[in-house]
Amino acid sequence: MSTAISAAALEQVAPGVFAYVQPDGSWMINNTGVVTGDDGAGLMVDTTSTEARNRALFGAVAGVAPGRLRAVVNTHHHGDHTFGNWLVPEGTPVVGHAHSREDQLASGLLAAQVLTGPDYGRLEVRPPDLTFTGAMTLHLGERAVELHAVGPAHTRGDVVAWLPAERVVFAGDIAFAGGQPFLAEGSVSGYPRAVEALRALEPEVLVPGHGPVCRGAEVTRLLDDLAGYAAFVDATAREGHAAGWTPLETARRRADNPYAGWQESERLVGNLHRAYAELDGRPPGERLPLADIWPDMVEFHGGPIGCRA
Repeated sequence: MSTAISAAALEQVAPGVFAYVQPDGSWMINNTGVVTGDDGAGLMVDTTSTEARNRALFGAVAGVAPGRLRAVVNTHHHGDHTFGNWLVPEGTPVVGHAHSREDQLASGLLAAQVLTGPDYGRLEVRPPDLTFTGAMTLHLGERAVELHAVGPAHTRGDVVAWLPAERVVFAGDIAFAGGQPFLAEGSVSGYPRAVEALRALEPEVLVPGHGPVCRGAEVTRLLDDLAGYAAFVDATAREGHAAGWTPLETARRRADNPYAGWQESERLVGNLHRAYAELDGRPPGERLPLADIWPDMVEFHGGPIGCRA
């Protein structure tokens, strides 16, 4: 059953800066954002998954930024953050990391084929047409939006959008609030560095890729929790790898853990696959066959993994 699109809402996190929060933050139900300029222009951070959700998102954005859409930033390549790129007006650039473009082209519409159930409606692949590595800054009049590459972590092309004057960060899927991070396409060893990069910004407001917006002390607690989760995955992987257990066996042996109550606990299995690959000497961010990972996640979950988008 789909989670109601009507539950999504724009939440002002600073003057002229909005998070578009979609409950319940589970598979393919993500958060996006919009930053406005003095002339009514807007900059979006990410799109979302289904055609219906994307049309609702673009309608909400037009309500607070009725002027020209200057750019759309993709924080990474996953479909819940990029499937709406095709709705971006012609002449408006989609901006992302160079690896995000490569991985969008390589993965295509795979997410909709794996996470079945929703009516995705019309889908097209439109990867970033303006790419970078390292960092770049976009300007809406006097307002600066800094883009910082922090991968490989969740993926190999992770980007966070930082507004230094407002001290707001759109963290993409470096931050899940209430759900287990998913690192199978990124790096278990790199993820803690991405979390610390967020911490170093000292944000007052953090908009996670999924889950509720965090403010003040909530930001510190979330980042501490995410760092703790990464340490747990690393230690668990090292134990299981040394013992000769498969990632699925290791996850089952450690299913009773402090993070088991977070949403999408099956992600632990995918994360262990990534950790094992790195322990075997494979480079962080190297593509792992989904066919080797997803069936183990489904088995750990106890049946097909649902999607309520």
